[in-house]
Amino acid sequence: MNMQKSPTRAVAWMLMAVACFSLMDAGMKQLSASYPTLQVTFLRGAASLPFVLVWVLATAGPRSLVPRRWALHLLRGVLGMAMIGCFVYALRSLPLSTAYTIYFVAPLLIAALSVPLLGEHVGPRRWIAIGIGLVGVLVVLRPGVGGFISVPGLMVLLAATAYAVAAITVSMLTRTDTPQSMVVWFLVIMAVGAGLLAIPDWQPLQLGHAALIAGMGLAGAGGQVALTRAFQLGEASLIAPLEYTGLVWVIGWDLLFWGALPDGATWLGAAIIVASGLYLLHRERVRQVQPPSPLDHP
Repeated sequence: MNMQKSPTRAVAWMLMAVACFSLMDAGMKQLSASYPTLQVTFLRGAASLPFVLVWVLATAGPRSLVPRRWALHLLRGVLGMAMIGCFVYALRSLPLSTAYTIYFVAPLLIAALSVPLLGEHVGPRRWIAIGIGLVGVLVVLRPGVGGFISVPGLMVLLAATAYAVAAITVSMLTRTDTPQSMVVWFLVIMAVGAGLLAIPDWQPLQLGHAALIAGMGLAGAGGQVALTRAFQLGEASLIAPLEYTGLVWVIGWDLLFWGALPDGATWLGAAIIVASGLYLLHRERVRQVQPPSPLDHP
């Protein structure tokens, strides 16, 4: 659906999307204390799916759901399970702010993977930005400090890698499939796959968690709607950097729900990674290359 561009409204929708997704992630962290990782992954997809379906059917109609390239949809769904599963595993022990900091390396990984997977050219300045961003990840992970390295931190890095590969598939799918079909089939495949894998360790759902699960699903769906509107109304180069505002939200949730604040290494790593990501987005804007619109979120 074509609509007139409005940068101000696009920014507002993107900020709303980031807030919704951060609240959804806070819900996943809450649930990860009571249920196995794969079960929370299933709940992430299944809880959002009804709300997303209502939105798609009310705005784009059922024809928009017809998939064209099943293999790529299946690949994205599997990557989604890996992405959410690794992220939820990490949230069992990591503050949201630390997980987000490491996860922000994803745009840098997308740029790096675009070379072997899409045959794109990445110049020396962008490679330097990617390298500096990875140094920021090392600052957060702190390998070698008393023999310590964070396994949950590495799981977030795996989640970011899965996201980066999934983003590459998005650039392929947008040539043939609608955004609505990509979002819905991503959730369906992730929910079905994670649900089946979760059966051996399934824990009965607690009635007291019903509102939390529904709220998580609503926040995820609301974030998806807001994200789609943002990219319809504004240029990706304008609104993509706003994803970093999520760090502000998750610091607030960490303080409100768990009484935790990032340590010095996380603050320093976050500054390095965000600065590298912003510089990379600046270089893409100079080259007049639009970054891909993110359709997946942990």
